[in-house]
Amino acid sequence: MKTPLHTLLVAGLLVLGLSASAQSKLNVSTNSFTQGSGGEFSVFNSITKYLAKGDAASLSSWFADTLDVTVISSTRNCSRRQAQEILRTFFAANTPRSFQVTHKASEANKKYLIGLLSAGGELFQVTIYATSTGGDTYKIQELNISRQTAY
Repeated sequence: MKTPLHTLLVAGLLVLGLSASAQSKLNVSTNSFTQGSGGEFSVFNSITKYLAKGDAASLSSWFADTLDVTVISSTRNCSRRQAQEILRTFFAANTPRSFQVTHKASEANKKYLIGLLSAGGELFQVTIYATSTGGDTYKIQELNISRQTAY
């Protein structure tokens, strides 16, 4: 039986442009994972740690050479260095307190993560799309940070 969370995740993946046939091949999980966990989603261990700390410099090491970054309602396709500066500015204005993974999914050579960032007294939804650059190495292609209207 598919849960409402599963439905929400699939709808979110549709927004990201994932085809219906690709959705049927998804490995979807709504369980959070911890820093020490390994496995299929271990690529996100460092990324989630850097988000929780507001460490834009370390987070940028996971960026592709160019990526799409959306913060609140401003979207840019930018270089790794530009994306790092955008996030540094965001974290300076919104000091992170915690980050919790709410959804994760994968398909061949692609990983998706949705989580909640508590920062600056507000709650933000963070969506990350990463693709494989070969082997177990992944780079962030898209990063979206939007305000949550309700908890």
